[in-house]
Amino acid sequence: MSPATIARAVHGFIVSTLGIDRRHSYSCDVALLRRASSVGLTSATRALPLGLCLVTDIEFRSDVSVELVRSSAHDSDVLFAARVSTQGEQTLEASRQEASPDDAKRDKGLLNYLMRDRHGSPFEHNSMTFYVQAPIFVFREFMRHRIASYNEESGRYRELRPVFYVPAADRNLIQVGKPGAYDFEPGTAEQIALTAEATKAAVTFAYEQYERMLAAGVAREVARGVLPVATYSSMYVTMNARSLMNFLSLRTKREGTHFPSFPQREIEMVAEKMEDAWAALMPMTYETFNANGRVAP
Repeated sequence: MSPATIARAVHGFIVSTLGIDRRHSYSCDVALLRRASSVGLTSATRALPLGLCLVTDIEFRSDVSVELVRSSAHDSDVLFAARVSTQGEQTLEASRQEASPDDAKRDKGLLNYLMRDRHGSPFEHNSMTFYVQAPIFVFREFMRHRIASYNEESGRYRELRPVFYVPAADRNLIQVGKPGAYDFEPGTAEQIALTAEATKAAVTFAYEQYERMLAAGVAREVARGVLPVATYSSMYVTMNARSLMNFLSLRTKREGTHFPSFPQREIEMVAEKMEDAWAALMPMTYETFNANGRVAP
């Protein structure tokens, strides 16, 4: 008898013996394997045929989450750092005084000078920490920016949740032009439907296999290899304003920039949320960044 035949034969016995209710188990194969392993039946249930049950609690998302967790970032941080070169200890006294309207005008002029002539180091004396949830493929692009500190959710140390990215219906799907000189256009109704259907089917199958491997005792660091880059992950990222401006200059598409960029839409979604948070923290710095073509100093 084949392994699959044997598995079917013992399936009913295992269900009745172990008390599995298929209606309330998001993956019967997984539930059977986990319960069976506790009574020494793991080897018999490893051959359970695929498709006996379906994962029913998978979550599909088309968004990203960005939360500013903590910050020490103010326009004045840039100003004090810049003025220490000419005022030394006097900057300490100035930091304790309330700014006058004339001071505000001078401050704006100094920020513009620093940004325009790319005197960058004063923009580094601040810090912002963000918590981000996004698909793994976004994080692979994000971590190309070696100007921040990262700590990401680990597939070695925890079981990854069944949350997957599916492009929204309004996400442009068609690439037009050659690499380095192309644009994206909306897909047809058929292409939109196919993208959603194929993505959901692929990630569902992948997660079923992931759970079956875990239930059979395979290590998390091995089992995670079957999961796609559409799987959501989470991370903390900490950077200063200079680093963030570099990131935004490359990962957002804006009219009127000195050096246009054409980022993938999903990482641009993350960048836009980070930009909104930063603009509220350092409004004068943000204004001068835009006024000078969104070039990082």
